[in-house]
Amino acid sequence: MAVRRLAPEAVQPKAFSFTAETEAWTKDLVAKYPQGRQASAVIPLLWRVQTDCGGWLPQKAIEAVSERLEMPYIRVYEVATFYTMFNLEPVGRFYVQMCGTTPCMLRGSNDIRKVLEERIGPQQTVSEDGLFSWLAVECLGACCNAPMVQINEDYYEDLTPENFGKLLDDLAAGKKVNIGSQAGRKSSEPQDDVKTLTDPALYDGSVVGAWRKRFEEEAAQRAAEAKAKAEKEKAGKAEKEKLEKAVKKTEEEAAVAPKKGHPDAGRATERPVADAPAQQKAVGEEALDLEAEDKDIAEKLAKLSKDASPEEKANAVGSRPKALKKPRKDRADDLKKISGIGPANEEKLHNLGIYHYDQIAQWGRSEIRWVGQFLSFAGRIDREDWVGQAKTLAAGEKES
Repeated sequence: MAVRRLAPEAVQPKAFSFTAETEAWTKDLVAKYPQGRQASAVIPLLWRVQTDCGGWLPQKAIEAVSERLEMPYIRVYEVATFYTMFNLEPVGRFYVQMCGTTPCMLRGSNDIRKVLEERIGPQQTVSEDGLFSWLAVECLGACCNAPMVQINEDYYEDLTPENFGKLLDDLAAGKKVNIGSQAGRKSSEPQDDVKTLTDPALYDGSVVGAWRKRFEEEAAQRAAEAKAKAEKEKAGKAEKEKLEKAVKKTEEEAAVAPKKGHPDAGRATERPVADAPAQQKAVGEEALDLEAEDKDIAEKLAKLSKDASPEEKANAVGSRPKALKKPRKDRADDLKKISGIGPANEEKLHNLGIYHYDQIAQWGRSEIRWVGQFLSFAGRIDREDWVGQAKTLAAGEKES
C-alpha cells in the first residue's frame, strides 16, 4: 500500500475556517448522531471540507474537523491518509482519475494515459494554468464502457485518444461537454444496436434445442470413437494371444521333435542347414557364430535399466532398418505373404516405416537383431528366413 503524506508546508495555507453554509450543514450532520458519537460524521465532513478547499485537504482543514468533532487530530489524520478519496495535495480544477485496471487496459487505457502525460505531465502534477491534474486509480466500475475516466464527480466513457483530447479542450475552453459515453451509447447498451434479448429464438426453444442436438451429436461421436478404440484394442489383444499361442506351440513341437544335425557345424541346431558355417563359407558368406551373437546380445541388454523401452533395447543390440515415411505410390506390399508375419506384425512393421519386400530383403545382421529384439521374438526372423522370403517376393514383384 502506498504511503500517503500531507502536502509540503510550502503549499499549505496558514489558516482555515468553515464557510457559513458548511457550518450550518455540519450542525445538521452531527445532530444525526447520539451525544458522544459525533466522530461518526468524520468522513462526510472531510468530504465536504475537501470540496470547499478546491478538491484537497490542507492540514489546517483536518485540524478544524478534529476540533469540530472533538476528536484527537491523529484519528482524523488516519482517516484522511487511509482513504484515497481524500486528496492530500492540491489538484486542478478538473481532477482526472484514470481507470487503468484490466478491462480498461484491454480497451486502450494506455493510450488515454499518454494523452494525460503529454498534456498535463506526470501524475499528481497540476498543469500551469491550474485547470488539470490526474491520477491512475483502481477500477471505477464502468467496465462495460471502457476505457473511461472520472473527472471531478462525473464519468466519461468509451474514450479514444481523439475524443478524449477534444473533451479536455472543451473543458479548458469552458464549453459544455457530454457526460457519460463519448460514442453516443446510452448507459451500458451493447454497441452496434444489438438487441439480443428481443431475439425470438431465445424464447421459442430453438437455440436450446440446437445446443442440445450439438451436445448429443458430440457425445454420440465420442461414444462411437471409444467403442471403435476398444474393439481395435480387443482385436489387437486377440491377435497377440493367437501369435503367442502359435509361438508356444512351435516351441513345444521343437522341444520334442528330433533335431537335425549339421555335420559341417559339428553341433545340433534349429536353424536351416544353409545357415551353418560351412554352407555360409561355401557361398562366400562370413560364418555366423550364433552362440557368440546370443551372448553379445545378452551382455548388452544386461547393461540397460529394467525400465528400458523396447526401442532402447533394440538400439543396444542392432541398427534400426532404413524406413520410409509412407509406402511408395501410396501402396504397400502385402507383407503377410512372408511366413511368420501376420496382421499384427505387419502393422508393427508399418509403424517402423517398413512397407515393401525389398526393404526387408536388404536387412543385414544388425537390422535383423534390431527388429527381432524390438518385436520381442529374437531368432524367429532367422528361423523363418524373412530376408530370403522377402528377396524371392521382391524378385517376383520386379518380374511382374
